[in-house]
This record gives sequence, structure tokens and C-alpha cells, in this order.
Amino acid sequence: MTPHTHATPAPSTRLARLGEWSRLELSGGILLAAATVLALVAANSPAVDLYTAVRDAAFGPEALHLHLTVGEWAADGLLAIFFFVVGLELKREFVAGDLSDPRRALVPITAAVGGVVVPVLVYLAVVSALGGGAAELAGWAVPAATDIAFAVAVLALVSTHLPAALRTFLLTLAVVDDLIAITIIAVGFTDGLDLMTLGLSLVAIVAFAVVVRRRPVWWLLVPLALVAWTLVHASGIHATIAGVLLGLSVPVIDQGVRAESAAEREEAAAHGPAARLEHLLKPWSSCLAVPVFAFFAAGVTVGGLGGLAESVSTPVALGTIAGLVLGKAVGITGAAWLVTRVPGVRLDDDLRWPDLLGAALLGGIGFTVSLLVGELAFGTGSGFDDDVKVGVLVGSLVASVLALVVLAARNRHYRGLPHVHEEAVGAVGH
Repeated sequence: MTPHTHATPAPSTRLARLGEWSRLELSGGILLAAATVLALVAANSPAVDLYTAVRDAAFGPEALHLHLTVGEWAADGLLAIFFFVVGLELKREFVAGDLSDPRRALVPITAAVGGVVVPVLVYLAVVSALGGGAAELAGWAVPAATDIAFAVAVLALVSTHLPAALRTFLLTLAVVDDLIAITIIAVGFTDGLDLMTLGLSLVAIVAFAVVVRRRPVWWLLVPLALVAWTLVHASGIHATIAGVLLGLSVPVIDQGVRAESAAEREEAAAHGPAARLEHLLKPWSSCLAVPVFAFFAAGVTVGGLGGLAESVSTPVALGTIAGLVLGKAVGITGAAWLVTRVPGVRLDDDLRWPDLLGAALLGGIGFTVSLLVGELAFGTGSGFDDDVKVGVLVGSLVASVLALVVLAARNRHYRGLPHVHEEAVGAVGH
């Protein structure tokens, strides 16, 4: 999105610079990686008992179904902020972005579907081949997700000369991927649905939508958002769904602004309510909510190299790794290739198939949403929770390294071309 320009008083210069740094896509990835490393160190050090005690400490009112552990507060509460930002991004893409034009969106949308279906099939095939039963197969959805923040951060590392269209493709792919993952969470991991409470939560969300259009002041919006989140949580649906629905309720274009052409809609959307809220909340999402969740979700005790090798060799871990690395690469690239066989559908003129392979490998960075789905599928203490964490961590790491190798080679290729457009240079890193 296009940040608003305004004069910043001298005393606030450092704070302003910190705010801008926190909105960089690379910054969120750095903090996410740091939180993961800290979690692994804490879980495999003498401090493991302290780490576990903090993660499992419970607090909150039982009457509101909110007596949760610190880890659950991070997964159910803080991640709602992340999913609210995802909802805002989805809304903007549908109204004024690539998803608003079916012809431009068809290739990345189809690729996203392939990037969900094939990893699931790969996971099921690997787990079944290794003798896994119904309990292990319950994690079928773990490799289906793509971590937007981490994937774009890795792309930013090698993006000096890559086409700007590659970032657009990756963002559209990841947004659609997250939409599918959100649907899986809502439908596949909901037990004991309370329809009355769910209906009340929808009333709160509608009230939020009305207020955000007519009188968008924080002292009305924040309480309504909290009420909606609490009711969705109490209804039996995972509370992060509230974040998505609230984000989708925010208008993209200000009332009274006329935007008829696609270019006008895009310009109006860049300064509309959804963009302003995204600009405000992006640092809290990428630099607080997601790293804190990762810190409490990624802490797996592997017991040295022997324990790591044992965890990696389990059906759940191997299925997850194969799904994220192989399934995503084949699913995304294969689906994109198949849809371009349809007359009139083609890959963006600025992209080549090796570029798409790099983006497909980035799609294998499941991390945040994959860890969340793993928690929902298996649960703490199930016997598979550590296996799925190891699978997600190793699979995401392998996908990251392979993507960096491919994209670095493509970056060198484009850097050597004399006709590289200046606007493409560094465009991906913003």
C-alpha cells in the first residue's frame, strides 16, 4: 500500500523510522525467524521447564470460555490481529487488486488451488505409505498453507532485479491460499458449534461494519471487535476467523469517492479505510502478533541430533516436509502450467517459468498458519504435536533455501540483461 506522507516532528524522528522499519516486509520475517530460533533454544536448554511453564500458564475468565494458556492466547488472540490484516488484504485484492480482474487473477488463483490440493494429496500418500493411521492422517491440512509474511520476506532478500510481477503473483497466490486455509480452519476444525452464540457474534460483526463506515473511531471499533472475537471463540469456531470477517467488513474506498476505472479504484483503495487500517496494524501484526505466536508454537524439544532425526523420520513429519517442499512446488507450478493451456490464458509477460518455480518453492514456507493448523489437528500432548512442528520447521527451511537458490539465480539472470526496466529493480523488496 502507499503510505501517507506527512510532516513528522523532529522529536519523533526515531519513532517514525522505527515505524517505517516495522512495515518493511523483511522486518517481519527477521523477527519471525528470531522468535523461532529463541523458541528452539529455550525448548532445548536448561530453561525448558521455565519456557513450558510460561507457555502453559492459564488465565482469563472461565465464564466467557477465556481461561486459556499463554500459548492459546497467542494462537487465538494475537493471531486474530494477523488474520484481521489478512482480511483487509483480501478485501483490497477483491475490490481493487489482482483478484478484481478474473483474467489477471486466473493463473495465480488456479496455482493457489493446486498449491493446496497437491500438498494434501502428497501428505496423505506419504503418511499412508509409511504406515500412518487415522490419527496421523488427521494432519492432512498442515502443508496446505503459505506464510505470507515469511514468503515475501525471503523474496525481499534477493529481489533487486526480479520482475515486480513476481511479487504480485506471490501475493495473490498467498492471499488465495490463506483464504482456502481459513475456510479449512472454519469448516474442518470446528467442534460443538453453538449456533446462538455464533449468531450473536455475527450481530457484533455487522455492528462493527456499520460503525467502521459511519463513525470509525477506535473507542467504538475496539470494543465491538473484542465482543465479536469473544463470541466467535465461545461459539466453537476458531477465534481467528473473527479477525478475517472483521477485516472483510472494512470498506476499501472512502464514501463519496468516485472510482470507475481500474486505475482509479486502485488509487482510491491505496488511500481508503482498509489501507489506512492495514498501515496502522501491519507493525503490530508482523512484528508482535506473529513472532509471539511463533515463540510459543515453535518450541519443540528435539533431544539433540538423535532426537531430531527420530522426529523427522516419523510419518507426520515426513508427510509435512514432502507436502510443503514437493507438493507446493509441483502443485503451484503444475496448476499454473495447466491453466495456461487454456486459450487466452497465459503467464504474465514479465515472468518466465523458472521465476514461477521460485515463487512455488516460496509457497512451501507454511510456518505460521501450518503451525496453527497442526495445533488444531493434533493438539498439545497428543504425541504428534512435536512431530508436526519439526515437519513444519524443516519443510519451511528447506523450501526457503531452495527458493533462495532458484531466485538468486534468476536475479543474476535479470541483472545481466541490458533491457531491465528501472521500475522493476528493487520493486519486490518494498
